[in-house]
Amino acid sequence: MCRLMPPLVAIALAILTASPAGAQEWARKMFEATNHDFVSVARGSKVQYRFVFSNLYKEDVHIASVRSSCGCTTAEYTDRPIKTYEKGEVIATLNTRSYSGQRSATLTVTFDQPFYAEVQLLVTGFVRTDVVLDPPGIEFGSVDSQSSAKRTLNLAYAGRSDWKITGIKPTSPYLTAQVVEKNRSGGSVNYELSVELKPEAPSGYIHEQIFLVTSERTEVPVEVEGQVVGALTVSPASLFLGVVDPGKSVTRQIVVRSKRPFKVLNVTSDADGFEFKISEQPKLLHVIPVTFVAGDKPGKLVASIRIETDLDGGAMVDCKAFGQISRTPAADAAAKLPSSRAGGRSIN
Repeated sequence: MCRLMPPLVAIALAILTASPAGAQEWARKMFEATNHDFVSVARGSKVQYRFVFSNLYKEDVHIASVRSSCGCTTAEYTDRPIKTYEKGEVIATLNTRSYSGQRSATLTVTFDQPFYAEVQLLVTGFVRTDVVLDPPGIEFGSVDSQSSAKRTLNLAYAGRSDWKITGIKPTSPYLTAQVVEKNRSGGSVNYELSVELKPEAPSGYIHEQIFLVTSERTEVPVEVEGQVVGALTVSPASLFLGVVDPGKSVTRQIVVRSKRPFKVLNVTSDADGFEFKISEQPKLLHVIPVTFVAGDKPGKLVASIRIETDLDGGAMVDCKAFGQISRTPAADAAAKLPSSRAGGRSIN
């Protein structure tokens, strides 16, 4: 069943006359977190943190720029407009090749829609020079569903003669890892880390970590990334319908792909008001128009869409649809205020 919640409130014009701190609060509320500590990381390792934010409002929100207070940290960001209930992110990357020791940076995120606002994100971490990773992390790339994959990297340590890796802690049950000491001489030691992705890993993007526990009671994080590709893939995985007035309709598209031609047999939803157009021809890629007609009851819409196919005896794939049924017509265009000088890099 679809889920309806109390309607959203548009961002009030009153925030423009509030105190400077209060006027920024609407933007800060969208972020799940505004600070992150990488703690201790290896020299040359890939270290990233994704600051995720969700649009809680009727109006689209847009990041104009992100600037960093320190060259030790760079930022990428979602530069397209983010619609109601849609998520965006600011990705902070710590430069562990050019910087060492204790580092901190403030990322200033500037919004220019629907109103001007700035949110500051704090990043801290300690780049240790006695531990070096090569390559900087585990990259699985694209892995077919129900298949396993294995990657390795080398860890070099220089310092105490009794230094050891004493344990391994993966952050995902779909990862297994082991380390093998390759050689030791005086205060230098080299390890090989092997990481395997289990075949039962679910489809989708992988961003996990392996923590290597050391004899000095510290942990060295290793970034793990990849993409598990199922027999069927659907994009977008989350379909955002935006704000729809009662009785009005909106049309979006979902794309279903496979490595082999297939037919779409049926598309259904657990919510009323959805219509789908499908092709009966076998294809590698199906573009399915999705039309939603809003009912009379206002509130948040959360619905599931299921696509049934003839692939492999009836493979299915699901996606979620999000939207807002509004009590009133769409809000007037928000005032546009000047944005600060651009910085950072947009996500392609």
